[in-house]
Amino acid sequence: MALFPQSFLEDLRQQADIVQVVQETVSLRRVGSRYTGLCPFHSEKTPSFGVDRERGLFHCFGCGVGGNVFKFVELHERLSFPEAVRVLARKFGVAIPESSDTRQDAAAEGERETLITLHEVAAKFYREVLTSEAGRRGRELLEKRGLSREIIDSLGYGFAPPGRDTLLQHLRSKGLDPRLAVKAGLVADRDGRLSDRFWNRLMIPICRESGLVVGFGGRAMDADQVPKYLNSPETPIYSKGRTLYGLNVTKTAIRQQGRAVMVEGYFDFAMAIQGGVTAVVASSGTALTQPQAQLLRRFASRVVLSFDPDAAGQGAAVRSCDLLVREGFDVNVALLPPGRDPDLVVREEGGEAYQAIVEHAQPYLDFLVDRAVRQHDTATPAGRLAFLNAMLAVAASIPEAAARDQFADRLSLRAGISEDVVRDEIRKAAVARRTTAPAPRPVSRSQLTEAERDLLTHLMSAPADAAEAVMELEPADLVGLAARSLLESAQALARDERTQGRSGSVASRLLSELGEADVAFLTGLSATVAKPAPVADCIRVLKERRAARERQEIQRQIDAFQQAGGAGGGTDMEELLIRKLREARAAQAEG
Repeated sequence: MALFPQSFLEDLRQQADIVQVVQETVSLRRVGSRYTGLCPFHSEKTPSFGVDRERGLFHCFGCGVGGNVFKFVELHERLSFPEAVRVLARKFGVAIPESSDTRQDAAAEGERETLITLHEVAAKFYREVLTSEAGRRGRELLEKRGLSREIIDSLGYGFAPPGRDTLLQHLRSKGLDPRLAVKAGLVADRDGRLSDRFWNRLMIPICRESGLVVGFGGRAMDADQVPKYLNSPETPIYSKGRTLYGLNVTKTAIRQQGRAVMVEGYFDFAMAIQGGVTAVVASSGTALTQPQAQLLRRFASRVVLSFDPDAAGQGAAVRSCDLLVREGFDVNVALLPPGRDPDLVVREEGGEAYQAIVEHAQPYLDFLVDRAVRQHDTATPAGRLAFLNAMLAVAASIPEAAARDQFADRLSLRAGISEDVVRDEIRKAAVARRTTAPAPRPVSRSQLTEAERDLLTHLMSAPADAAEAVMELEPADLVGLAARSLLESAQALARDERTQGRSGSVASRLLSELGEADVAFLTGLSATVAKPAPVADCIRVLKERRAARERQEIQRQIDAFQQAGGAGGGTDMEELLIRKLREARAAQAEG
């Protein structure tokens, strides 16, 4: 999908009065130049939600959510960015311009449409094979699994026959390009010889949340057939880390319940639905990613993890808890009996048994504590200490002080260590931010220079000018900056627009692609910095900072050379002095 032209997005952002949009759902009161009210994204009694009409931004100091008018509609209506743009365009009577893609863009879009068509044709072919004599083994497997006809039809199961080119021949008969079938991941090119990627497999279509088939999972029919599950490769229309299996089928139930049960496998998903747990999605056995969590956040704010009870499944649950909590979810964990998964529980014990397991899911903190207790012998001093150290990272990630103290009481009870000691250690860990979370820490305002702070503020309030200015920064200018990752992201978006000949709002795209913590940081910054320095001054200061740092490094090398008595000849010294002189002159010229 082509990006909207920047001129259109900027015009729409200016015409879409953010106060008017927010007031449709939030009662706002004017306080000076800002408007305040109760946050629509979390429960509160004292208003901490603010809207800045002049800058076109909202921010909640309670839960940290923030953004521009596009982001508000995205979050509140649970829409994608393009959908939010279209909603606002209709609301404020702004005509959406026709696509101004280049011929190359149009060709790429046409190719993506063809890849989707190839998948639709393949899915229909596999379904037809499943109902034929050639698909008998596939039907027997589904019958053995206990799946109903309704579930089989709704999930679009099919069968890839044993022949190595049956799909390839079918696609050719439809006039479809075999080379594009290779790009779609449906056909393999082995040294110039084309053959089906999937053969002798039960075929499970993978769809976008809209329902379009974009990939497949193929389950082997023979014991010696490897791998057991063969998935589509990454393609221009399919990314495994950005897709949640089954969301197209269950998104309505998830939205209605405000909760999603997350399982691992294809059959776990199917049997969960058959067992009456209809608000379910599957991670497809892959580690949960931030894009997947952000996709799910459009439909629900609560998640119940229902992963396998083995070490791999529980490890995945721990990692998923951390990611989901950082993305703003309320997370519980459903504990399955040893050796069981959702598929087996529903098949052997019935849907009600699985529903009960889901309904009795425990809060993620309890799950983490119980898991740590099993891993460490709290009957010994060394075990208690190891248990406490393992939990410090978890405790430090709890944002509310009161909640951390409550968690400390639980740890004290389980570890047999006094409450005062546990609380003191947790406070130290929270201050030091001792956490093992793999994601980079959100930017802290106290770490920013004034130039960084003001430049980021401009990116939110005057994105067109700031984006152009950010492009002037070289990689060396960003070394050592607390906001380096944010500025690099902004540069990448601006560079993408320039090289692709497209136009789009860097600020809006930045807010849509960043994690919740960074979005909250940026909007909070924009809400509190009243008069940032001019953009040009920010760029100049950052470049001067780099020049000063490099001159210091040259001086350090010169000093080291002199202390060593000039060993190695005078040529190195001369080169260093010349570099230093050039740097000094360049800095003077810039000043």
